[in-house]
Amino acid sequence: MTKTTTILSSALIGLGAIALTTASASAAVVCNGAGECWHVRHTYHYRPEWGLAVHPDDWRWRPGDRFVWREHPGRGYWRDGAWVRF
Repeated sequence: MTKTTTILSSALIGLGAIALTTASASAAVVCNGAGECWHVRHTYHYRPEWGLAVHPDDWRWRPGDRFVWREHPGRGYWRDGAWVRF
């Protein structure tokens, strides 16, 4: 029984870890006033003076809107075509 209990415990821990990583995979779309948009995987505090809009991950712009995707890893935001870290 001890070996079976150990295997079951290990399996449950593994499944819990997978569930946690899946739950944290949610994202959002952030856009600046110049129409540069990118995905973020974490909730960041963006200062109001940066002029950024945070949208849900399934957000899409409408036909005729002028936006471009600019992905970048890490914390920061796009300003005038350059990635600014914070």
